[in-house]
Amino acid sequence: MTTAKLLGRRRFLPLFVTQLFNAFNDNLYKTAMVLFVVYQVYNSEEAEGLFSAVASGLFILPFFILSALAGQLADMRDKARIIRIVKLCEIGLMLIGASGLYLAWRGYVMPVSIPLGFMTIDTSFPIILMLFALFLTGVQSTFLGPIKYAILPQHLRKEEVLAGTGLVEAGTYVAILAGTILAGWIPVEYAAAGIIGVSILGYISARQVPAAPPLGATEKLDWRILRASARLIRKTMDDRQVYYAILAISFFWTIGAVLFIQFPPLAKNVIMASKEVASVFLVVFSVGVAIGSVAVNKLLKGTVSARFAPASVLVMALFVVAFYVVCKLWQADQPTQLLDVAAFISWPMATVLLLCLLGISIAGGMFVVPLYAFLTTRVSTDQAARTIAANNIVNSGAMVGGSLLAMGLTAAGVPIAEQVLLSAAMCLVSAWLGMRLHRAE
Repeated sequence: MTTAKLLGRRRFLPLFVTQLFNAFNDNLYKTAMVLFVVYQVYNSEEAEGLFSAVASGLFILPFFILSALAGQLADMRDKARIIRIVKLCEIGLMLIGASGLYLAWRGYVMPVSIPLGFMTIDTSFPIILMLFALFLTGVQSTFLGPIKYAILPQHLRKEEVLAGTGLVEAGTYVAILAGTILAGWIPVEYAAAGIIGVSILGYISARQVPAAPPLGATEKLDWRILRASARLIRKTMDDRQVYYAILAISFFWTIGAVLFIQFPPLAKNVIMASKEVASVFLVVFSVGVAIGSVAVNKLLKGTVSARFAPASVLVMALFVVAFYVVCKLWQADQPTQLLDVAAFISWPMATVLLLCLLGISIAGGMFVVPLYAFLTTRVSTDQAARTIAANNIVNSGAMVGGSLLAMGLTAAGVPIAEQVLLSAAMCLVSAWLGMRLHRAE
């Protein structure tokens, strides 16, 4: 069945649309919040880099804590019912986030000091409200993550799974693209209203997802989160192919986390670009991943394989190094004031900079999509959600580590541009893991 026909089936379309709304809303909120704080609240590269890292860490943390529970629920309960409950909760958490955005826009500072033992962070109540909503958004994504992939083998035929996974990935990044563009261009007060409206639309589409009852024997939920997480990882990673796939995906998303942390402060302080240009950077990255997702499906012709993984991530490393070189050349002839989109496009080497970003993201999409298909096709259908959950635990632990590393480098005074090279070095590890996975096939 072609991808176009797949989009016309109720067993796929409502899930696809719900995921589009979810990715769009998450990124509309997250990008609007980060760009507003970086460009309107703080005025130092160190503070901006620290905030971007804290925001990323808070969003990722729930994946590390709750993924084992989310995976159990997805395999033991009706997946469609869980989707509806989570999307209903999204309406409430977006009300909290919208309140934070509105208060910050209106200038209600309300200073708050948070003691962390070795240091004290001075912030404000609206920012705490926004970060709390971002954490809850991470909780929501934690429970949707295992279902997004595990429900596909249940509703689709085996030969449709790779195409369905590619469509979900491509659609997700198109939604990220749309949310990111909008966040960079509309006033923050419109973003606050928009996230509430989209969360309502997401709940409406979620109600159309067909039932997906548990396929295996119903077990008792293990509510001891740490023990359940350790047991889940140990059990899942007994399979050598799944083991290498999870490790390779983890390093990929660590690289992605570090790059996304660096983008807003790098755009403002190195490229001297406005928040609209910063959103263009994120947009180019999202478009590239979508292109890579579709391209690798064409190359593999529906076969789930990691044979292009090592080459893809090595190409990604080369583009990351090229991006760093362009940033250093840019600093040698740096603008004296923030560039709008038109001024940025006309600046020397702007096209080269965007092509480097596009190359990074296309190669990244080609690397990661087949690995997700691995996780859902190399295990029994009734274990798919827990496999994705184990992947999310390891991924999020690596990404939180990446966020902490970025915070440490920023606190130590390492310039944002130099931190980009860290991502290139991590690509080498991902290439080695991709090669090991391909050999294990």
